[in-house]
Amino acid sequence: MNVAIVAITGPGVLRARDLGRALPNSTVYYPEKHARPTDERVFRGPVADLLPELFAEYQGLICIMATGIVVRTLAPHLKGKHLDPAVVVMDEKGQHAISLLSGHLGGANDLARDAAKAIGGEAVITTATDVNRIPAWDDVARKEGLAIEPIANIRKLNGLLLDKQSIVLVDRCRRISETFATVPGVSLIENLGEGMKVSAKGYVFVTHYDLSQWARRPDVLVLRPRDLVVGIGCNRDTGCDEIDAVVREEFARLHLNRESIACLATIDAKKDEPGLLEFAARENVPLEFHDAATLNTIKTPSEPSPHAEEAVGARGVCEPAAILSAGSDRLLLEKQKRGNVTIAIAEKKSIRPYA
Repeated sequence: MNVAIVAITGPGVLRARDLGRALPNSTVYYPEKHARPTDERVFRGPVADLLPELFAEYQGLICIMATGIVVRTLAPHLKGKHLDPAVVVMDEKGQHAISLLSGHLGGANDLARDAAKAIGGEAVITTATDVNRIPAWDDVARKEGLAIEPIANIRKLNGLLLDKQSIVLVDRCRRISETFATVPGVSLIENLGEGMKVSAKGYVFVTHYDLSQWARRPDVLVLRPRDLVVGIGCNRDTGCDEIDAVVREEFARLHLNRESIACLATIDAKKDEPGLLEFAARENVPLEFHDAATLNTIKTPSEPSPHAEEAVGARGVCEPAAILSAGSDRLLLEKQKRGNVTIAIAEKKSIRPYA
């Protein structure tokens, strides 16, 4: 997390310097009247002009000043708990670090704890799950890199935890099961179909499968791991739209959700393939490349392709590329050829053994 630290008083600037030294990836902004000649980030105007700029630029913001200043300044710029950065407010003596905004999804609770620990203060956390020492779905999801669907249901599912109501947690790869194993009311189930049959007040599914019908219910959270690697081979000058159509068709056929794509994988001969590069940018996922010699070391279920070997020197592209980038030979989709595109889908190695 990159963090901006802002202070406006002399004592506050001293605390800011301490925090800047203690917190990694942090940048301190100094008011001109308290700045040193060697300070790089100095602001001359009102802090009310600076804070919105930092709010939009940084993932975390520590404001060493009165809470009211921060609330009144940032209120017009709030967009939502899944979009706003973490905001922590600290008094100029460093006695209290208050998690003000985006405590779970933005990480403000953890930032407040880190800031308080760094200068010997006390973190002030007001989220109910933290106060009651119960893990929250959104906080755990953020730490595990799981996308949340839908965001609007977080409050209800966290409320069920607090009220000790029955919740089914389906987590086949046991990504978060250990965290909730001793939480009253939570039943751990590894099989998706079995979990759907159990009667409960709430349901949390950790899965890359598309559960659009279930996700419309107010008592359901879907937590999506980015654990799918899409291996792609294509003829020269294959367009982005054609690649997109093939991926969309195969994901729909397998009931997979594209939010779970971790990366795309292909041969290094495609480093300059415009359509493939555009598709990776459109999906906002990395595109990993492997050389032909490495691809040829991977055992795949499909027969070697004379066409691929002649064109790029590899006996296959989509399957071995997917397997290499996934670090696993678990293929959810073996090689399929659709027009100018070949596609395979591998599941990244799970944290725990499969059920």
